[in-house]
Amino acid sequence: MDQRGCRPPVRRDRDAVEAVGRRRVPRPGLRARAGAIGAAPTDLSTLDTAEIAALKGIGASTARKISEYLQTGSITMLDELRAAVPPGLVQLVRVPGLGPKTARLLYDDLGIDSVDALREAVAGERLRDLPGLGAKTEANLRASLERLGAKDTGRVPFADAIAIADELCARLARLPEVEAVTTAGSLRRMRETIGDVDLLVAARDPAPVHAAVRDSDLVADVLAAGDAKTSVVTRNGLQVDLRVVEPEAYGAALVYFTGSVAHNVRIRERAVRRGLTLNEYGLFGKESGQRVAGATEAEVYAALRLAFVPPPMREDAGEVEAAAAGRLPRVVQLSDLRGDLHGHSDWSGDGKASLEQMVAAAAERGYAYWAVTDHAENLPMNGLSRERMLQRRTALAALQERYDMRILEGAELNIGPRGEIDYDQEFLAGFDFCVASVHTLMTRPGAEQTARIVAAMAHPSVHAIGHLTGRLIGRRPRTTSTWTPSSRPPSAPAPRWRSTPARGAWTCPARWSAVPWRVARP
Repeated sequence: MDQRGCRPPVRRDRDAVEAVGRRRVPRPGLRARAGAIGAAPTDLSTLDTAEIAALKGIGASTARKISEYLQTGSITMLDELRAAVPPGLVQLVRVPGLGPKTARLLYDDLGIDSVDALREAVAGERLRDLPGLGAKTEANLRASLERLGAKDTGRVPFADAIAIADELCARLARLPEVEAVTTAGSLRRMRETIGDVDLLVAARDPAPVHAAVRDSDLVADVLAAGDAKTSVVTRNGLQVDLRVVEPEAYGAALVYFTGSVAHNVRIRERAVRRGLTLNEYGLFGKESGQRVAGATEAEVYAALRLAFVPPPMREDAGEVEAAAAGRLPRVVQLSDLRGDLHGHSDWSGDGKASLEQMVAAAAERGYAYWAVTDHAENLPMNGLSRERMLQRRTALAALQERYDMRILEGAELNIGPRGEIDYDQEFLAGFDFCVASVHTLMTRPGAEQTARIVAAMAHPSVHAIGHLTGRLIGRRPRTTSTWTPSSRPPSAPAPRWRSTPARGAWTCPARWSAVPWRVARP
């Protein structure tokens, strides 16, 4: 397993430590460790403990845990903490505004050991009499729980699931019996969160394929083992369902198990109207029983007189009708991207790669432009002072001499409580591109959140708003800001960008306005 698989255990390490009440783990420190693991320039499984510890952002203690996880698939300290933490207490710690000490108090005094139990206690106004709490805390938790209800509790963020899915697919692809392998289900449809990982394999001899998953060092428990399906739980707690089908049915099975259910219902109805039957084994003539299609997805869709529907569109949102009429929208590809206007380097805290590494990576992708938007000074934990920004400007000028790609000097400004942003106007005028974002006071009422962001939008130096809703998928619900066409204040200036479609370029009055901005064309 590569380093991507190490990041979720590091996050759970923090949750378990705090829930058991052993000590407080600073969030910036956790983010730094998880970020350093993901940004490591080499596969950590190829390094020994000392070499891992020598990497930037990873200390000796974290290195020992990484080595143990890569070798055994588990971390002893984390397993011990899990055993000591009452069931459900880790989930309580993840409720916005509920810290580990309060979660422990709720458990010890009221026996609250789950989010559902907390909801009942809040509804019954049982928290306000506990020491250190009160009606205001109860009201804040009620609001947090209402926002938490919009999250996919019990589901895994796509970014965490794709690592284990890719690793398993890569291993299965190396088996001589396997003719094809891919993900299916909500993961293949690229949903924000997934319940479990679905893998589909085409092979004539399924036994070795099932055995490879059951016996994998990534697997902690086998839930089910059969000729057609194997279900396991990985060492990081994710359920994986493997299905093996004959190659002639692989395309039909992929359509079926990719879903969504509503999409499948729609295309099965279309099959019935054409005298056909569609299932996971193929598309068959209803009267003849002969398989009309099934080896590939494209073959199945073509037999139904439909254009191929990309998996992320299969949600019964009009895509079947569009495919029938030849009106499916073109899917944006990585090759369409012409640049990136929000990037960080290790000049500020949440960037892990050097400025030169980031510029080189952007140039390698063929970008026409790349903006470095390191955090500004009003974010104390990792923002850059004016002096540091000027030093970075010198470094950028030296890099620009070596690259044809346009390097934009930018900043991610912090939006204050009343919409104020970093630096004075004279200093801000020296930047090419500025993103403004909310990083603090995320639980303020919706009207206040909206007003502060709208105020920042009206500032003449702000070109874009970053992470508008403040949501962290699977971990933090969105803020309660609301957005309608009337959100823009009358005093807000007109957009400073103008398009020149005939030349395929974007221009603006900034000092780099002469640079052509090529845009992707359908």
